[in-house]
Amino acid sequence: MSQYRTTPESTDKMPGGIPYIISNEAAERFSFYGMKAALAIFLANYLGVLGGSNMSESQATAYVSFFNSAVYLTPLLGALIADSFFGKYRTIMTLSVVYCLGHLCLAFMGMNGVVKFWLLMGLGLIAIGAGGIKPCVSAHVGDQFGSKNQHLLTKVFNLFYFSINFGAVISNLLIPWILKWYGPHWAFGIPGVLMALATIFFWMGRRKFAHIPAEGKPFLRELFSKEGLSAIGKLIPLMCFIAIFWCLFDQTASKFVFQAERMDRNIFGIEVLPSQIQAFNPFLILVLIPFFTFLVYPLIEKKIKLTPLRKIGAGLFLMIGSFVVVAIAQEAIDRGETPHVGWQLLSYLILTAAEVLVSIVGLEFFYTQAPRRMKSMMMAIFLVSVTLGNLIVAGINMYIQVPSVTVSETKTHVGFDGKEGTQDDLVDRDGAIRSSVSPMLEEIANRVESSFTKDGKFPVSLENLPTDPWGEPIRYRLVDGNARIVSNGPDKMPYTQWDLGLTLSEPSKAGTADKESWLYKEKQKRGMLDDNAEAEDDSGLTRKFTAGGGIKLEGAAYYWFFTKLMAFTAIAFVPFALLYRPRTYLQEDGDAKTAG
Repeated sequence: MSQYRTTPESTDKMPGGIPYIISNEAAERFSFYGMKAALAIFLANYLGVLGGSNMSESQATAYVSFFNSAVYLTPLLGALIADSFFGKYRTIMTLSVVYCLGHLCLAFMGMNGVVKFWLLMGLGLIAIGAGGIKPCVSAHVGDQFGSKNQHLLTKVFNLFYFSINFGAVISNLLIPWILKWYGPHWAFGIPGVLMALATIFFWMGRRKFAHIPAEGKPFLRELFSKEGLSAIGKLIPLMCFIAIFWCLFDQTASKFVFQAERMDRNIFGIEVLPSQIQAFNPFLILVLIPFFTFLVYPLIEKKIKLTPLRKIGAGLFLMIGSFVVVAIAQEAIDRGETPHVGWQLLSYLILTAAEVLVSIVGLEFFYTQAPRRMKSMMMAIFLVSVTLGNLIVAGINMYIQVPSVTVSETKTHVGFDGKEGTQDDLVDRDGAIRSSVSPMLEEIANRVESSFTKDGKFPVSLENLPTDPWGEPIRYRLVDGNARIVSNGPDKMPYTQWDLGLTLSEPSKAGTADKESWLYKEKQKRGMLDDNAEAEDDSGLTRKFTAGGGIKLEGAAYYWFFTKLMAFTAIAFVPFALLYRPRTYLQEDGDAKTAG
């Protein structure tokens, strides 16, 4: 590393290596967000045709969240390697190759019938590569600045974030379209090509960079020193507050996508894909960064001092409004309406404004609060907030899934009491699960069907519902536009595998496949189009009997739960912000400046 400069340029202008970092970040973010934009829909709809099994929406949400949590946990490993052994540049270059191999694995999914291996291997390598370089790249940006041009740090971090979203907006529009018309091999292969370009761009700037050497033992001493542990300890509560922000924000790649499938997505005469709505977030970032930097912040600064913690707090409160909007939209969907995707666009506007205030400000704040040898590590600790947020989402989506009962076509299931010949026995008739409560459920379904025939929609509620054979009242509710009639079953407990239900839905609610799409053609080729065990009655409604398999937080209740969680977090943040005392460290020297 001796042939490279190891200190920042002595200049009051923008460092020469910044353009290479920015172009690298734009291409790398294209690859990551393109792959991520397609992931949830792929898991829910495409795994089956490649030889695996399609996931439910909650399973896909949990899977995407677990992947995100891994991506933002591995920065700790990347930071440790960079600061202790290899330095940031060599760490970035090495892990970028791992990153490229991960995309290659995803592109090979389904080859020779092997799906799960390539999926897990690809996501695992991307998590190591993408996560490992994250703290190093953002810290590498800060490393290029010295005392003469430190005033440009805020602008360059905004530019850095701008490049992230420039790559993301293009990939969020392009990759879902490629997935629909050309399939997953191209949809995951093209992001791999962009990641290879990102690696090349970064290598081209090697002689322009300040290569801050790995500190080795001095880094470890500083990390475990009183000052180092104090710096980390002070920021852990802030990390937890920001984690709840990410808990809500990162569901734009999963729950928002599935909600958009049930909305009117006609925008200026163009029918957009559910996954493409995500592109509105990075597009808004391109607009809101200069809007906040050059207009909002200066105007507010004339009245009050805008500290980083005040900005973050404002962002947390804004995030509440974002989920209020999608919760209201989901209530309309539950009633069987088809609200316009403009509801989500409004939510994205509020959410993106919150991102500018929380994510960008938080990134810079964590960098300035890190002692000189701990810059990458502190960037990694900031990113762990994303891991925590996604683990919360994954945990909740795993918890709310109710297991189902599998009934053999040739054998009676003995049910809850484990005894054959009792009223809780389950049988399979023509692919539908039947029980002693089924006739009662069908009678109620006939009432619902009559109301639907008369009014053209399902009733919002039903009165005078009978009790089931176990003495519990039958429940009726609308979720995602479907009418669900449910008995608590023989265990008399709601939301367990013994819940016995009947769901009525309009065939149109399931959507119709585009016969020119890759997925339709692949299903047709594999003879998978007629695999449907649901029965359709004369009214055109589809009836499906179930035993368990529900969701504990259904429909709008899901979004209201996270809205309340965000409100509690924002309120709890206020006393923390009032008590916190920032301490700023520069890369050029070991001195720290305390702000009151």
